[in-house]
Amino acid sequence: MSAVFPQKHLTDLAEWHRMGEAGIFQPESRMELINGEILHMAPIGFNHAGHTRRLNALFSLMLTDQAIVSIQSPIQLGDLSEPEPDFALLCPEPSFYSTRHPKADDVLLLIEVSDSTLRFDRTQKLRLYATYHIPEYWIINLIDDSLEVYRHPQDGDYLDKTVLSKSDSLTLQALPNIHIAVADIL
Repeated sequence: MSAVFPQKHLTDLAEWHRMGEAGIFQPESRMELINGEILHMAPIGFNHAGHTRRLNALFSLMLTDQAIVSIQSPIQLGDLSEPEPDFALLCPEPSFYSTRHPKADDVLLLIEVSDSTLRFDRTQKLRLYATYHIPEYWIINLIDDSLEVYRHPQDGDYLDKTVLSKSDSLTLQALPNIHIAVADIL
């Protein structure tokens, strides 16, 4: 008799959306589809929420019509992933993506605000974003009070990795006219 091992049931975006439409998950559930797996995400704490609001205020003032600011909204990456990054800058689109979720090619910058999810954001999320060629990925590291900047995706990783502190500043890769003082987001 041969051994039989349990197998994961991976889901795709179509099934994921049908589950949502059927009301299988509680409306307040924080879940994401990552590589076919449905993951329960940690609740958002005060510090995390405050940093996300700070990003929203800062970038909304700076960008006007250069990009669309997106807060904790889905990004479709292939057929098996639909993460909800804390913050994204998207290419301008007249309908503001009201007829579809943004895809990798629509993303200028993704940011995760990380405390309890730091390890996950540095590994699984980083690989996912690099695999789909998200050009620039930042982690606001609330534990170390730093900004981790990842650029130039290649082969599921980022070639350029930089850690910045409050005394540093940087320019957005996709929008070089936008200059950010790290202290403004930490």
